[in-house]
Amino acid sequence: MSDTSAPQAAVALPIQIHAQYVKDLSFENPRAPASLQPQNEPPRIEVNVDVQAAKVADNDLYEVTLRVTASGTSAGEQLFLAELSYGGLFTLQGVPQDSLHPVLLIECPRLLFPFARAIVADVTRDGGFPPLLIQPVDFAAMFRQSASAGAAAASPTPTVAPATDGSILPPES
Repeated sequence: MSDTSAPQAAVALPIQIHAQYVKDLSFENPRAPASLQPQNEPPRIEVNVDVQAAKVADNDLYEVTLRVTASGTSAGEQLFLAELSYGGLFTLQGVPQDSLHPVLLIECPRLLFPFARAIVADVTRDGGFPPLLIQPVDFAAMFRQSASAGAAAASPTPTVAPATDGSILPPES
């Protein structure tokens, strides 16, 4: 049986990535070299993830920023602190207004996350620790949590479980 169907025309996706970049990266190893010696107990690792988005231009260009903070402590002493602000420039075409925030705060961070995760793993490894492999983040759950908390009453960011501070795009006038 032969396939006689005509080739499908390419469909333009509503999300275009123009750039991805490190906005800010910091790694602290305040107790080195003592922090690199064998510890009596496994370190306590805390990871916080935050997503922010802002319109950059009138032509549907948006900047989405992932902020990842990871710290390790042992016996009440700071072992390391890694802070990453990783951004991406996105054009959203044909996205309905009521879907704009979910696309910016769920889909765009989902595209950026693997790169931010790799940077955090590399910087912790380069700091003398085993690479910190951050578990996948459920950006849809973060968005729902933020929406239920309300944009006006942002809840504090919990540790270990990823969360958002509730910041979203400013309302369009």
